[in-house]
Amino acid sequence: MTRINLILATVLSLAFTPLAAQDFQKGLAAAQAGDYATALQEWTPLAEAGDANAQRSLGLMYQDGLGVPQDSVEAVKWYRLAAEQANIKAQVSLGIMYEYGEGVLQDNVMVHMWHNIASANGHSKAGEWRDERAGLMTSAAIEKAQAMARECMSSGYKKCGY
Repeated sequence: MTRINLILATVLSLAFTPLAAQDFQKGLAAAQAGDYATALQEWTPLAEAGDANAQRSLGLMYQDGLGVPQDSVEAVKWYRLAAEQANIKAQVSLGIMYEYGEGVLQDNVMVHMWHNIASANGHSKAGEWRDERAGLMTSAAIEKAQAMARECMSSGYKKCGY
């Protein structure tokens, strides 16, 4: 019986993947046209279901107050969920939120950690931003940030310093 359930779950998840992609694209087209209400309507169920791109997009909406009340704490929530799924842009956004203390306490170690992770995952500028932040930190703080980045990545984004 378990094998049948597994096969059924796999088939159903594959069947809805194109629909989810279409809904994300519909939300993206709406946001690009300035229709944030439709974008929110399309992205919220996807984000709640774990879609990292929708989560990051909601983070942007809440950070900038696009169609929703500006709410940095809510932005951090969505960025964190996406960052923990290796969404590089969300990792950078989360680093920026820590850099400016938006929705979280300002924390150079967390800035360094998230930019280090984004750089390791291929973001072209994150390494430069990490190094700029390192210029404001003690060597002990840099070592802590590096250790936290290693632990975060090796834990599959389950142990990321919070």
